[in-house]
Amino acid sequence: MTLQDLEHYLRSLSPEEQTNAIYLLVQSLGNPWRRIEKTPGVCGGRACIANTRIPIWGLVEAKRSGYSDADLLTSYPTLTANDLANAWIYAAAYPEEIETDIQANQAV
Repeated sequence: MTLQDLEHYLRSLSPEEQTNAIYLLVQSLGNPWRRIEKTPGVCGGRACIANTRIPIWGLVEAKRSGYSDADLLTSYPTLTANDLANAWIYAAAYPEEIETDIQANQAV
């Protein structure tokens, strides 16, 4: 398959399938934490999408509530599919941190 064939195929996928394809590609990269940051004073210092106030725990909680990746991308116009893929990778790597953040938010 050539890169041109791959591009044509990827464009034919649904938004959800495209997000999953990006997730797989991001997993194969050496540094999966691109655009995930913890900034003191922003969202309590919890992991967020860089330069936003979109916490990873909030995305995870939305997903658990039934939001699809496509729904999240629509709800957060500044969020990219790559950001979302990185968020899922981060959440999978740090499940205890994410659970703690979710519990802390529910206690507020």
